[in-house]
Amino acid sequence: MSDIIKGEALGPRVTSATATDDYRIFLTFTTGEKRVFNAAPLLETIAFKSLANKAFFQSVKVAYGSVSWPNDIDYCPDTLYMESVPAE
Repeated sequence: MSDIIKGEALGPRVTSATATDDYRIFLTFTTGEKRVFNAAPLLETIAFKSLANKAFFQSVKVAYGSVSWPNDIDYCPDTLYMESVPAE
């Protein structure tokens, strides 16, 4: 995967993701940063409603520098980074 699109460097990309029972995802980015993303607000949208099933939510995988689930559900890696907080 190229880190440059039309001359602009991409933001940090996800290298690992682990889901929790409380709809958070522990993320590691290409910068080495470890961050936590709260996915609970996504459950209120139609596009992400299926993530309410905890087993389905925990099937998260890293794909193309972001996170994804079956049925072509994914989330923008830039938004993951901007809306996550440093892991403690």
